[in-house]
Amino acid sequence: MGYYIDLESISLESYRIKLESAYLPPGRLILKDRTEERFGYFMHLGIKNVKELLQLLRKKKNFGELLKEDCFSEKYLTILLRELNSMLPKPNRIKDFTGISAEVILKLEKLGIKDTAGFFNRVKSREDRKELASQTGITDTDILELTGLSDLSRIKWTGPTFARMLFDAGFDTVDKAAGADYNDLHTRINQINKEKGLYKGQIGLNDIKIFINAAKEVPLEIEYQENE
Repeated sequence: MGYYIDLESISLESYRIKLESAYLPPGRLILKDRTEERFGYFMHLGIKNVKELLQLLRKKKNFGELLKEDCFSEKYLTILLRELNSMLPKPNRIKDFTGISAEVILKLEKLGIKDTAGFFNRVKSREDRKELASQTGITDTDILELTGLSDLSRIKWTGPTFARMLFDAGFDTVDKAAGADYNDLHTRINQINKEKGLYKGQIGLNDIKIFINAAKEVPLEIEYQENE
């Protein structure tokens, strides 16, 4: 596997069913409309999985061809593409996380590690983390903190600020985020936001539900040890 979700392993039919029951932001509710008809057409084109669907929609010339079909609109195809792209979130830069010292950032950059995807590939196991700590002189504590922040960054819509909030709230791995209680996480996140003023207004409960469901889709790739 790796940093990203394996889109090739998600069949078009299973993705269609997921969309029908998923919590979606208001702006993406159009994805629940006419799913059998629309995904039936994609299957008619020979599209078998989510990776192939993303490749299809990323080619601009295909939009014009798809828009000739009555079941598609430009708005629908645009939002579907955004939703698919969000499954492969852009890695967060290490220097954008609060609480990480300039010294740690510099030591990692000397090894060419500048973002969460690059860091993730060096810390999957406890042995990997110890090797990186020995190579860089970064403490085990700092390595483990960045491991959690990088792990959380694999969840779609999780930028450096929200990843830090999750970590500080005690949800410092994908596994813990995926297993969180909606109401508990909602309360903790908004308490941190109130104390630090990171976002304007309150983060909605539905947003937290969407986030937790997204976390459940991310493979557990990092091996954590209880005594770390």
